[in-house]
Amino acid sequence: MKQYTNLPLVECYAGQLNQVFLNILSNSIDAVEQSNTARSIEEIRQNPNCITITTSLVNSKWVQIQIADNGIGIPEEIKQRIFDPFFTTKPVGKGTGMGMSISYQIIEKHSGKIEFSSTLGQGTEFIIQIPCNCSIPVSNMQCI
Repeated sequence: MKQYTNLPLVECYAGQLNQVFLNILSNSIDAVEQSNTARSIEEIRQNPNCITITTSLVNSKWVQIQIADNGIGIPEEIKQRIFDPFFTTKPVGKGTGMGMSISYQIIEKHSGKIEFSSTLGQGTEFIIQIPCNCSIPVSNMQCI
């Protein structure tokens, strides 16, 4: 589901931010697929999987992107490690454990914030906030 708001142009490294969004979306897809393994077809029909992307203007200086899913959620004991390099919950050969660590670094580079909330068995929501005018070298900057 898409819930987009009109946003101002944001000074950024567009390719890097796209990588952040793809990392989170890829993890969300894995989470909703995993949630189906323990559910019947009828349960899936009654409560279908969903990933929701919402954009909003926090104030005149910050934009917010929320990516939420109704997948398996993140266990409490690993929440503090989500942004650690090489940490993964995926089987060997499926993930490198670098996606969320790199995403965190990219958001920091943009002077932004990334946080999440998750409830086991109910889903996860990532919230990214980026300043509209961050201080990055003009030669590499794009507006999206």
